[in-house]
Amino acid sequence: MSVEMNQQRGPIVAEGLVREFGEIRAVDGVDLEVAGGEVFGFLGPNGAGKSTTVRILTTLLRPTGGRASVAGFDVVDDAALVRASIGVALQDASIDPLMTGRELLHLQATLYGIGRRAGRERSNELLERVGLTEAADRLVGGYSGGMRRRLDLALALMHEPSVLFLDEPTTGLDPMSRVNLWDEVRRLNSELGTTVFLTTQYLEEADELAHRVAIIDAGRIVREGAPATLKAQVGLPTLLVDVDPGAEDRARSAMATIGEPRPTRAGRVAIGLFEGASSAADAVRALDAAGIAIHYMELNTPTLDDVFAEATGRRLEGADASADVTTGESGS
Repeated sequence: MSVEMNQQRGPIVAEGLVREFGEIRAVDGVDLEVAGGEVFGFLGPNGAGKSTTVRILTTLLRPTGGRASVAGFDVVDDAALVRASIGVALQDASIDPLMTGRELLHLQATLYGIGRRAGRERSNELLERVGLTEAADRLVGGYSGGMRRRLDLALALMHEPSVLFLDEPTTGLDPMSRVNLWDEVRRLNSELGTTVFLTTQYLEEADELAHRVAIIDAGRIVREGAPATLKAQVGLPTLLVDVDPGAEDRARSAMATIGEPRPTRAGRVAIGLFEGASSAADAVRALDAAGIAIHYMELNTPTLDDVFAEATGRRLEGADASADVTTGESGS
């Protein structure tokens, strides 16, 4: 793929991308294009192919088939140029616990060929940007999880990349640390125009940050678009009702004329209300007439989880969280 062609398209382009591990096809014909200055959310359960796709786009894995370009360079033919143009913060990145945050940033500057004085200035700037100035001279081994993730982000930004890959950046963080990292991603995007490719399992994270999202399942893109557009396509609000175990089928039958069934867990019935939220009372009356006890009821407007459920027939939340040991991946 020529550099000239790529420069006329977005900074991240994948066409028919495939990655196989033996007989397992972890990425199965992925097509996507990310526009410059966009925050692009990549959603899916563990084992769906998210991290494999990121590893291909960041040159850590060679694709089995298809092609991809990042920052205008082919990920196979021009891998060194891709790596020089991007910042990468992977969920399993290792940071030396026996060095200080400042020392690690200075080392990163050296690795990118940044002079000593410029490297120190850039380190100070990044430490302030991610809120680690006071902890800069402490050993990283004493950092909290949130501090490590912010340092990892600073390391990825040392050479001022035009494209930033964040792979599950807030996994394991407490709510406050997660919000702080969200704020930093927003600042990077709005102030510097950085293109961000964000993989996540957190629906709220994608909704908060992403201009567009793609949902991947079993190695294939099943939905793509702006979060608001995708949710509007699902359309109907969802009524969740907890009933006695074994009464789910009777409950669905009782509410068949009120809403269409949606997938959910055992002991709970979910329906998309045909007439909107105003018909929730009709559902209560229908269940009461059928002699079905209601233990809990909740009315939800469409979410990205509803989009995933509509596309795949199952919920993203509650997907199998086990690691895919066959492919050697941790998480997805």
